[in-house]
Amino acid sequence: MTGREDIPGSTDDVLSGDPEVKSVTVNTVKIRPPEVSTPPRCSGTVFYVDDCLKSLNSTKHAISLVKDLQAVLSHGGFHISKWISNSREVMNSIPASERAKEVKDLDLNQDILPIDRALGVQWCVETDAFRFKIAVKNQPPTRRGILSMVSSVFDPLGFLGPFMLPAKRILQELCKLQLGWDEQIPEVYSARWRLWLQDLEKLSSFTVDRCMKPAEFGSVTSARLHHFSDASEVGYGVATYLRLENSEGKVHCSFLLGKSRVSPLKQITIPRLELTAATVAVRMDKMLKDELDVTVGPSMFWTDSMTVLRYIQNRTARFHTFVANRIAVIHEGSEPIQWRYVNTKVNSGAQFQ
Repeated sequence: MTGREDIPGSTDDVLSGDPEVKSVTVNTVKIRPPEVSTPPRCSGTVFYVDDCLKSLNSTKHAISLVKDLQAVLSHGGFHISKWISNSREVMNSIPASERAKEVKDLDLNQDILPIDRALGVQWCVETDAFRFKIAVKNQPPTRRGILSMVSSVFDPLGFLGPFMLPAKRILQELCKLQLGWDEQIPEVYSARWRLWLQDLEKLSSFTVDRCMKPAEFGSVTSARLHHFSDASEVGYGVATYLRLENSEGKVHCSFLLGKSRVSPLKQITIPRLELTAATVAVRMDKMLKDELDVTVGPSMFWTDSMTVLRYIQNRTARFHTFVANRIAVIHEGSEPIQWRYVNTKVNSGAQFQ
């Protein structure tokens, strides 16, 4: 559900939930008189500059949260409006004048819900899925034109990591050639760039479910993050999944976050790149645990590098600075028992390198 305030200096809140749970966005300044207490349902609401996202497990809770936010903010003289939700029941509980302009004139009983934006990411309200719609601009085949096109793809969660890496690789190779920003690039790179642009147009059909928990999954008895890291001479990356298990022993895994980076221009050995990827996995684990509104157990880290596993298991040897610094980060954010070996053929982190 989403709502915005029609006043200067407002903040935008989006609350997201399970399939039956609905998302909310609210534009409001976070000012509240000290004597006004916050209702319990509002206390966990998270604001990101002018966006607020919150997952809820039922339509009833979503409707209650809307009313609570309206009540709390009204004490500060702020009127919240422009709400949108992927629950038609929630939308019907909100007066038409208070809804977002995209849904004000819709027949909520039959019309298809529109596409909105949540923190800059396109959100298909009808299907409750993230999607991408990228306009392929007519940029010249130069370093400047390629950089402009690559930078226009906004993908904060790394859904497109495997797709973006080849374009970043082209830019890196052109940098090594020391070409000027507006010089024509060699034909071999132009051909690779044209192929990438053709694939870019296909992203409009690519979607990712927003919800991490299926409908009717029941109560979750176990939740864990699983991080898969990998590296090659071209790049390195990490893929993170959330594994849920319910009271019946059923398991559901959902992709959470991806990171892909090109290898440095200065040549580094594969084991050191694998170690760098493992370090990124530990940092992602800390960030996700801070941000997720889910209680998770000890995380699991997967790598196909036996060298990295030996580094991590060894707490007595003195390593060179490069290795020692990264091992220190890994030991600070995880325990050796959390690290496992995975065969390269089934390592999903390989898709991000």
